Order: sequence, then structure tokens, then C-alpha cells
Amino acid sequence: MHALKYALAIVTLSALLSACAVAPPKQGEGDTAAPFAAPSTDAEAAGEPGADAIAATLQHEEKLPAVELTSDLFYKITKAELDFKRGQWQSAYVSMMVLAQQTRDPRLARRSAEMALAAKQGNEALAAIRLWRELAPDSDEAVQYFLGFSVLGDDLTESEQVFAQRLNGAPAEARGLVMFQMQQYLLRAKDKAAAFALMERVLKPYNTMMESHLVLAQAAYAADNRDRALAEARRALELKPDSELAVLTLAQVLGDGDAASQLFAGFLKKNPGAREVRSAYARLSVEQKRYDVARAQFEQMLKDEPDNPGTLYALGIMSIQAGDQNGAETYLRRFVAVLGESDDPERDPSKGLMLLAQIAEERGDFDGALAWLDKVSADEPRLYMTSRLKRAHLVAKKGDLERARTMLHEIAAVDPAEQAEVVQTEGQLLRDAGRGAEAYTLLADAVQRFPDSPDLLYDFALAAEKQNKPEEMEAALRKVMAAVPDNHHAYNALGYSLAERGVRLDEAYALIDKALKMAPNDPYIMDSMGWVQFRLGRLDEAEATLRKAYGLRNDAEIAVHLGEVLWQRGKRDEALTLWREARAKDPKSDVLRDTLARLNASL
Repeated sequence: MHALKYALAIVTLSALLSACAVAPPKQGEGDTAAPFAAPSTDAEAAGEPGADAIAATLQHEEKLPAVELTSDLFYKITKAELDFKRGQWQSAYVSMMVLAQQTRDPRLARRSAEMALAAKQGNEALAAIRLWRELAPDSDEAVQYFLGFSVLGDDLTESEQVFAQRLNGAPAEARGLVMFQMQQYLLRAKDKAAAFALMERVLKPYNTMMESHLVLAQAAYAADNRDRALAEARRALELKPDSELAVLTLAQVLGDGDAASQLFAGFLKKNPGAREVRSAYARLSVEQKRYDVARAQFEQMLKDEPDNPGTLYALGIMSIQAGDQNGAETYLRRFVAVLGESDDPERDPSKGLMLLAQIAEERGDFDGALAWLDKVSADEPRLYMTSRLKRAHLVAKKGDLERARTMLHEIAAVDPAEQAEVVQTEGQLLRDAGRGAEAYTLLADAVQRFPDSPDLLYDFALAAEKQNKPEEMEAALRKVMAAVPDNHHAYNALGYSLAERGVRLDEAYALIDKALKMAPNDPYIMDSMGWVQFRLGRLDEAEATLRKAYGLRNDAEIAVHLGEVLWQRGKRDEALTLWREARAKDPKSDVLRDTLARLNASL
């Protein structure tokens, strides 16, 4: 939800600064501060702003007392800092607080607060911040630190006064932001009801401002007071009918996707340039699986901003989902080009490169896929590892298995999880090449080396089954289930194996049913369910389940299973059609070959 995207961030205390000693005044600055310098700090050694720079900055922010740096004062500051570095925070804190009271220098009070915070002493930190406010009454920074801590206490009276003063003193054009900041602070209050009541009182003089009602709507929503949140959000939209912030807030508190969609659609008719609302409408439509609506919104956003990488990427993904590979490639190529032209190192095109490689692979252009993968940056470690594993897969698909295995062995994976992933990939390549016995041996050794990898154990289970070792397969899958109870693949694999062997069919059904409840739209688990229903003699259910699975995924094995159900039901022409489709998809399908042989059928 973007309803608070313009709110001011809550300021947090910085990392340890200098000793807060007063820097020498520059020539012409008069006697705003007497000269005394701080010892250098670790921050300075690391290239961070040192004491002089920080103190000079503070001189422009706060009215500082004239303090003479005596040898005694310098000694006490230095000793407090050294005590603090040795872990003696109490003595350091007390010394710095006493010095702040004696010198009336707000920077020493601030330093006391930092010491208390570093020691996780909230009450002492608040005491130091109160002193800092007293010594620097015009410091907005001190006020913000005070508010950040005071709202965590049991008494919000003092906070209420400060909030009211800040709103009253703010220029009219800035009051909305101050309101959002207040609401962010009060989200942290322990007593939510008291915080909301405070907000109502402070905002009462400003009830003609749209922002005051937005803030109250957000606060009521956070307190689970939906009726009040709706009333406040609607009032905000009445006061400013073209406010994107108001309509986004109302959509949030509605809590109803269909109602929010109608709200967005109506708002966009009147305000077609409302990009934030259009973006929210597009994302909501994706969640509702209304892909045509979502795509139309993203396409409109792209017209308004042709080189927006987020929009290009979204359209690329949606095109893939719609089966429009050409459209996906067009959007993703532009996405990669736009990010490639950017000087911002954070804007890495690697995820687009991975998708382009996938598109090229699916159309059989393995060299093109490899070319895209070669561009994936090592600055994105996770995607870079995935790209290297994928490169090995593609080289194996091109027929050079040994080169692919060499490429895997050259990956310098230091993390055990990544090392296990490399072995898994090699095992998959061996299985795909028909070298199941080698894959089994490789993975059996790997599960001993990486016993904490459920994914590796799962792959070993599949390899064991292929080697006709069902007991080992079941033992491995049950270990996966124990380690990852929500791993639906493990339940499905064991259930399917039992069904395929025609044993313990009731248990097989229960396992697959559990998997399907975890992943109700997974066509492969639906295929398993259809198959166990077939084995149980429930042909009507089996046909319906397998048709649904095949409608979701035109997979060769699902087609073979559905074909066998139809064959047994006397629908042999349709079965032969499905098997021909399966052969076209996977000419080397073992499942199809075995099924045709068992049924004495030919294509």
C-alpha cells in the first residue's frame, strides 16, 4: 500500500559520532564556541565524518554556549570515551551527562544519549534526550529523537504537547507531512487507543484538511476499527476527489478486492494520469488473475513512461504467462537495454537476462540462451549461481555432457547449500542422459556429505526409485517430510510412487490429497490424484481430474495418463489422439512407450 509513501521517515539516532567536543571556530565566526578538539574516532579512520566536520555542522544548527576547553574538561571527555570503548557504559554515560549539565553544551547531551542507546538503556537515553532538548530548544533533530522515545512510554501527555506545537508552528503547506510523521511515531505507542485519542485531539483544528482524515483512517485501520477507517478515508476523498493518496487509502481499508477494483476503475476514468492508482489497479488485477485488465493498465503506463523498467518487466512476465513469447522477448529486451544504460549499480538487468535465456531455450535456441546467460552479472550472487547451473544444463542439452559436468566442477561454491545444489544439478544431468545408476551413486554420496539439504535428499529419493530401490526412496522422502512438513513435492512423490506400483492405494490417496491441499492448482499433483483415482477404480473422478490437469498444463505424461483412463473407458480414438500429442511433445517418453506396450496399442 502506498498510502503513506510521502510520510516523513522517523529519524533514528546515528551511529557513534565523535566525542562531541567543540570544534575551533572558523575565522570570522566570533565566539559561538570556544576551541576544543576531540580525539580521533574509528569513524574518522574509516573515512567517515570526523569530530571537526560534525561539530562544524552542528554549529550551524544549534546555538552553542561559549565553553573554554580546560585541561580538566578535555581529560573528563577523553576518559568518558575510553571508558565507553572498554564497555563501561554507566560511568561514561554519567560523566558525559554531568559535563553536559555543567557546560550546557547540547552535543554532550546527545553523546550521552548515543552511549545509552548503544548499551540498550532506554530510560537513560530518554533522560539524555530530554536534556538535549532543554539545551537546544530550537533543535528539530532533538525533538524528533524525543518523540521517537516518548511515545513508547505510558504517558503521552508530553508527546501530545510537542505534536500540537509542531503542527501549529508548521507552514500551512507542510502540515500534511507533519501529520503523517506524527502518525508514524504513534504507530509505535503501546496504548493504541490512547494514541488514537491523542491524534483526534491534535488534529481537530485541522479537520478541513484531507491529510488529517487520511492519518485518522490509517490509524483506525491499524487499530482494527474498520468502520471508522472507512468513514475517515471517504471524508478525505470528499475533501480532495482527485487525491491518489486518498483513493489508495480507501481501497486499503475497504478490504475487498472487487470493491477496490471498481473504485480504481472509476477513479481512473476521471483521472487518467493517476499513475500510482493505475499501478495499484494493475497489481490488484494480477492478484485477482484478471490478466487482461492488468496488461491493459501496464500498457497504458508504458505509453506514459516508455522506459520504465518496472512496467517493462511486468509486461514481460505477463506475456510469458499468456504464452506470448514474442511479446515477452520484446519487453524484456527493452528492460535489459534500459537498465544497461543506467549508471546506477543497483539497477541490475540479471532477472531479465534469465527470462530471455528461458525464452530462447524453449524455442530450441540453446546458443542464444547461453549468450543471455553470459551477461548475468556476478554482482547478483544468487542469480549468477543459477545462471552457471543453467549454462551447464544447456551445454548438456547440446550433447556435451562431460563438458557440462566439468563446468559444474569449476564452480567454486563455498557455501554448503550451493555445493549441494551443484551436486543436484549434476545428478539431474546424469538422469536426463539415461545414466541413472551414476546419478544414484553420486547423490547417495552427496546426502552423506550434506545431510541437512532436504532438496538434495528429495533428488536422491527420485534417483533411488529409478534404480528400483523403493524402500530407500520412501525413507528419504519421509526424512524430507520431517524436515520440511509443508514440502508438498515429497508427499506427492511418495503417493505417486505407491499408486504407480499399485500398493497401499488408500495411503497413496491420502498423501496426494495432502499435497493437493497444500498446492491446489499444481497440475502435476492433479495428475497424481487422477492416477491414484484410476488405480482405485474411480474412473469418472480420474477422467475429470486428469482433464483439469491437462487443461492447466499440456504435459506429455499427463496426456499419457489421461489417454489410459479414456482407453479403459472405451474412448479409444480420443486416447490415441492424446498419445500422439504426447509423442509430439516428448518423442523419447518412457511412460508413453511402456503404456503402449502394456495395452498392446500402437500409434
